Amino acid sequence: SIYKETPFSDEPEAMTRRRACDYSIKITKEMAMADKSPRPIRVYADGAYDLFHQGHARQLQQAKNVFPNVYLIVGVCSDALLHKMKGLTVLNEQERYEAVRHCRYVDEVLRDAPWTVTEEFLMENKIDFVAHDDIPYACGSTSDIYAPLKAKGMFVATERTEGVSTSDIVARIVRDYDEYVRRNLERGYSAKDLNISYLKEKRIRFKRKMHELKDKGKHVIDSIGERTDDMISKWEEKSKDFVESFLRRFGKEKLTHIWNESKNKILNALSPPGSPNHSSSGSSFNGDFSEDDEYLSPPTKRARLYS
Repeated sequence: SIYKETPFSDEPEAMTRRRACDYSIKITKEMAMADKSPRPIRVYADGAYDLFHQGHARQLQQAKNVFPNVYLIVGVCSDALLHKMKGLTVLNEQERYEAVRHCRYVDEVLRDAPWTVTEEFLMENKIDFVAHDDIPYACGSTSDIYAPLKAKGMFVATERTEGVSTSDIVARIVRDYDEYVRRNLERGYSAKDLNISYLKEKRIRFKRKMHELKDKGKHVIDSIGERTDDMISKWEEKSKDFVESFLRRFGKEKLTHIWNESKNKILNALSPPGSPNHSSSGSSFNGDFSEDDEYLSPPTKRARLYS
């Protein structure tokens, strides 16, 4: 199948459908709910649809499914009207028209929709019901612009999606303004494109570089720490192996023997044969190493006589 975008109200396809509708047959809610309507039920929903998001799509889905066999007409207000009544929009009217006409629940898009729905507007577009959330919508001295439709039984309520709205999205962008500016600068946008000064551009770029250096430094320190811990762990393992190998090779008896040989060499060096203090029977050491052994003092020298 080939799917096309939704037609605008002034295009031939939409005009043909409107002419084919027998608006003399009034559809009540009871008939619509019981699926006893002899023709498609024309439901109208309107709004700004700025930064078209899932909340908008869900509202239109509800409007499309409020009755069986619904033909959904969506009115989108112009820039001039919205700037006067609500304030600045992010997307211009053409972008908002295109966003809505590519929603699969929509059968027709009406450009430059009016702020209030009049009897003449209903007749002209052959609208059976108007869909909107049930919260009273005040305008000027009117507490709820949908009150007349509710009184005539031509209003059907949809539910708002909590936690998402165009205002919420704009608030996120304002909150993380510097991050979004930095992102767009990195993607090739100029300071002029983003309506920021040269100094602000440099400050944002410098801040980003500082964050990058900080992250790299942290990564290097963590890497060094991991390598150091690994080296210490390996050194401990090797030192244990070395000590065990040393003790296996040089046991207690062999260490005692090595000590005795070294001790005798030291004594011979301190009191060589022929020395007055050198006894023929050897040293006073018994050949066993003990912590109580005293250090041997070197032989005393005779005083020289001077004439």
